[in-house]
Amino acid sequence: MSVEEFKYARDYLLALRDNYPLAKARFAWPKLSRFNWALDWFDGELAQGAEGERPALRIVGDEVEVYSFAELSEASSRVANGLRALGARRGDRLLLALGEVAPLWIASLAAIKLGLVVIPAPAQLSAADVDDRFARGRIGFVLAEAAEAGRFADRGDGAIRIAVGQPTPPGWRDWAELTRYGAHFEPDGPTRPNDPLLVYFTSGSTALPQLVVHSHASYPVGHLSTMFALGLKPSDRHLDVSSPGWAKHAWSSFFAPWNAGACVVALAGRFDPRATLDALAAHAIDSFCAPPTVWRQLVRLDLGRWNVALREVCSSGEPLGADLIDAVLSGWGLTLRDCYGQTETTMMVGNPPGQKVASGAMGRALPGYRVVLLDVEGLESDVGEIALPLAPRPLGLMRGYQGEDGEPAPIEADYYRTGDLASRDAEGYFTFVGRVDELFKSSDYRVSPFELESALLEHPAVAEAAVTAAPDPIRLAVPKAYVTLAEGHAPDRETARSIFAFLSSRLAPYKRVRRIEFGALPKTLSGKIRRVELRARERELAEVRARAAGEFRLEDFPKLG
Repeated sequence: MSVEEFKYARDYLLALRDNYPLAKARFAWPKLSRFNWALDWFDGELAQGAEGERPALRIVGDEVEVYSFAELSEASSRVANGLRALGARRGDRLLLALGEVAPLWIASLAAIKLGLVVIPAPAQLSAADVDDRFARGRIGFVLAEAAEAGRFADRGDGAIRIAVGQPTPPGWRDWAELTRYGAHFEPDGPTRPNDPLLVYFTSGSTALPQLVVHSHASYPVGHLSTMFALGLKPSDRHLDVSSPGWAKHAWSSFFAPWNAGACVVALAGRFDPRATLDALAAHAIDSFCAPPTVWRQLVRLDLGRWNVALREVCSSGEPLGADLIDAVLSGWGLTLRDCYGQTETTMMVGNPPGQKVASGAMGRALPGYRVVLLDVEGLESDVGEIALPLAPRPLGLMRGYQGEDGEPAPIEADYYRTGDLASRDAEGYFTFVGRVDELFKSSDYRVSPFELESALLEHPAVAEAAVTAAPDPIRLAVPKAYVTLAEGHAPDRETARSIFAFLSSRLAPYKRVRRIEFGALPKTLSGKIRRVELRARERELAEVRARAAGEFRLEDFPKLG
């Protein structure tokens, strides 16, 4: 049985959670013929017997809601039957637009049981983003909170709309009705590992979003690598700070912890750094993962004031700076571990528990993944574009990007290329360099924006930074930093002078940031910086030979050289 293959692979990684070399050398992805993660694993294993009474989900808001594995199993079967009664059939697409509320997890399990294809939708979607999802997503069902129904109103698409909460909008079905159906669910047939399960609209930092198609194997089973790198145990309470609708939420608030049999902890409402630290302490969280932008807000509050029970702390989403690692180690005595993956994959590079963490490195290739670097000629090297060889194909890789016919286009190449650049040392540690399209030359020297941003973030006045190429008649281009200041710092000449002086003492002359502009950074819906917008702005300024209002230049400070 495929579930036995899955369970064996999962148990093997749990047993070797502190033995990376052996896990990397011997782990093999399970060979699956039929597998429905919600039915075979969640219902068939986690929800059974005394184990099923263990807490599976804890939602922390004004009140604390706790659901066991058995309760979620029953609730999702009822909803699956309710959706079937509305006409939902295998392969139909469900736009899932919910926040951190219990129906998010219940509906996700129900969709997997039915064989529906889920299109997660973040709360921050604009009207144009919603229109795009209806235009290209082939949506048959919509599940959203009643208060947000106006954003997902009928577009003449024929989709059946279901609202969570009251009052139920006209023309919508009430979620509560779905929860009243029978608790016994019978699938309409087998689920094949390659059947589509998820479609993610990528963040669209450079163009229209691509549609990433994942299968019933690539994310549910593929996230065994994520479980391993996070260092999860079956008894853990795991809290992840990420927004529903983005891939990281499926990574760390759904598949990875429940692959381990751990309890998912979620924070309802808007992110608040102090409330997050309070929750970590009050709810005895064992494992915590958050992006660097969140960690930066947390460390400003003096971590040592919170008595936490944490064993594992991780970061993902953006490269992790040494300053944050040092701050967490100082505050809690814990090593903050970086990791790397994409919407198109599960976690492929990381720093598992018990392993040396190399300063500035995002880790080594995880079990189940062979990760290589390709140079400009497409040859494997120690510096180049991060890529995955496709012979054999790693299970955690997407099926492909959806084409105009609604089907995923196969990756017809020897490698899946990520578009990210890295270097690798003799011990196999990968260090992020930047995006392929972000490196630039200044005075014939190659400049990595990430390296300069890391230096900028060490200055106490800098909350966020993005470095891009500003066209220059002499040097071809010079590094310009767009900087969001930390609270209490003024966007004035003295702050600019302080930052220039700080960088001059840490960077070689050819790497120095030569222009600074203060302000908020443009971002995608997922919170990533829209660097394409910054590059375009600099080109426009260069074309008219203009200097941005409020821009400070290194030559404005002759004493700094």
